[in-house]
Amino acid sequence: MAAEIHSRPQSSRPVLLSKIEGHQDAVTAALLIPKEDGVITASEDRTIRVWLKRDSGQYWPSIYHTMASPCSAMAYHHDSRRIFVGQDNGAVMEFHVSEDFNKMNFIKTYPAHQNRVSAIIFSLAAEWVISTGHDKCVSWMCTRSGNMLGRHFFTSWASCLQYDFDTQYAFVGDYSGQITLLKLEQNSCSVITTLKGHEGSIACLWWDPIQRLLFSGASDNSIIMWDIGGRKGRTLLLQGHHDRVQSLCYLQLTRQLVSCSSDGGIAVWNMDVSREEAPQWLESDSCQKCEQPFFWNIKQMWDTKTLGLRQHHCRKCGQAVCGKCSSKRSSYPVMGFEFQVRVCDSCYDSIKDEDRTSLATFHEGKHNISHMSMDVARGLMVTCGTDRIVKIWDMTPVVGCSLATGFAPR
Repeated sequence: MAAEIHSRPQSSRPVLLSKIEGHQDAVTAALLIPKEDGVITASEDRTIRVWLKRDSGQYWPSIYHTMASPCSAMAYHHDSRRIFVGQDNGAVMEFHVSEDFNKMNFIKTYPAHQNRVSAIIFSLAAEWVISTGHDKCVSWMCTRSGNMLGRHFFTSWASCLQYDFDTQYAFVGDYSGQITLLKLEQNSCSVITTLKGHEGSIACLWWDPIQRLLFSGASDNSIIMWDIGGRKGRTLLLQGHHDRVQSLCYLQLTRQLVSCSSDGGIAVWNMDVSREEAPQWLESDSCQKCEQPFFWNIKQMWDTKTLGLRQHHCRKCGQAVCGKCSSKRSSYPVMGFEFQVRVCDSCYDSIKDEDRTSLATFHEGKHNISHMSMDVARGLMVTCGTDRIVKIWDMTPVVGCSLATGFAPR
């Protein structure tokens, strides 16, 4: 059952349109049905449900299907109306949904993993279903035959997945904080490169095939943009969330990134500006401002008869500094720091008031968010989480354009 939120105030915040309640456990995935007033949900309560909006304005389940194991991941291909559901037992099950979304037929089961499935992507052109799991592997299987085509193993749980349909490149994030770029072939794969930059496990990925940008969110509360197409190793750091970043969606038309965190935070980042790359942290045995020794620099401490100091780093210049030389805090949005971070005194003096103008907007979803997806054409977003609630949002007041027509304000 769902409650419709009737008030639609004009604001620059996401507008909550509906709340769907009824699952008995955490909702692991929720997907909006394109061109329909409907949502498909998968839950730890072992059910797949298709919710359609009735004349009353409320969402009611038109399909309620119970699985053998808790549902952990889901993919939906609208043109063929095929649903792929990953389960806690490692299996991926395929279903076909009727045209009126009132019936769902079982097609086949894929023995994809030996442990919980974490992500699924379906490629109609290749007739592959690609998935990652907690058995530390990515697998790709043929949807015609149901046979396993290939597997690649990692050193830790594979947590998220993105796929470039033209090049057959797969991006896999794992719990060690690494992202592996693979070239998938019919019966083999090759490792292209490994991306390292996060200090926590990778929770979500988003691939933009037009600009060839990869976005990653992690348990270190940060987002990194990787310029894959530029091949220069350029990365941009975005820090504004206060908890694990769970889901990402890049809006190519308006050059905005939407991100959600597990504490309910919803952020919209303006990526249509010139941003600066955060510097690499420098290493030194003494403060690079006052030259006082750090506490491991025994020789200089003995020579100068002084106590060693703790090492810090300026987020703007990357220099190793002591606490006295970095006593100030400042935001610096052009480098991705939306909240105040440590900067050295000279960098603090160089930052102007206009440099502190935010390049993102932050909103409160008011529920735990473990998964988010968007219908970009309609400007709608759906969020779900461990509180068993699914929320449908109108995002057009936030992104500031009509995504359906593609016209952005100038």
